[in-house]
Amino acid sequence: MREYVEIRLAALGRPVIFVIQEMGRIALFFIQSVIHIFSYPFQYFKITDQVYFIGAKSVLIICLTGGFTGMVLGLQGYYTLVRFGSEGMLGSAVGLTLIRELGPVLTAIMVTARAGSSIAAELGIMRISEQIDALETMDINPIRFLVSPRLAASFISFPLLTALFDVIGIFGGYVSGCLLLDINSGIYFSHMQKSVAMEDVNGGFLKAFVFAAVVATICCFQGYVTHTRKEGFGAKGVSFATTSAVVFSCVMIFITDYIITSFLI
Repeated sequence: MREYVEIRLAALGRPVIFVIQEMGRIALFFIQSVIHIFSYPFQYFKITDQVYFIGAKSVLIICLTGGFTGMVLGLQGYYTLVRFGSEGMLGSAVGLTLIRELGPVLTAIMVTARAGSSIAAELGIMRISEQIDALETMDINPIRFLVSPRLAASFISFPLLTALFDVIGIFGGYVSGCLLLDINSGIYFSHMQKSVAMEDVNGGFLKAFVFAAVVATICCFQGYVTHTRKEGFGAKGVSFATTSAVVFSCVMIFITDYIITSFLI
């Protein structure tokens, strides 16, 4: 009986220990990546290339998502507020919802789907094709060469894309509320101006900055350690690494969003 209990306890404790170990490895991976961002010589051109890939190439999808999100908020908000005779507060509802919550979260999720999966797959292929091992052989730090520029580019791109999402989303709410449902545009923007404070904007940018660290670190880490996966090696390992990068990033976005929101409110 005692041996059975010990076996069951070991079975329960094994995944807990594994999760703690993985969290520690990711934390060390992130710390090393941040340190190498500021190491000399600075990698201006690599960071610029990654800003173009992560940020500039995501502009179209961010504009589309932001515009239709704002339009849906405008429609849903109007038909909810009109029940209480408060449809004039639509601008406040759309602005606060986008700036505080939906802007940073949806931006991070869309960038994860478009760029994060690509980063994980690229690093995974480099790992299984022994390109990362070749860098180590040539005494080139692979984290500094491959991960730090992507992390720095994420810190730059995520807040800018979030700001773009917010602006396009507010315009989408204007289209739904003012152009389609005949709410006075002056009332829409005046209530928004009165309700949205700089603290709300700063909170949204803080979330975007944290999400940048979360997404870039997890996606790079999953690709970087593809060769250690138990599910399979080669193309199968890369596919699992890419899937894990997207899923874990999205889950961590929601978890960190709740934690940050609980401190900001």
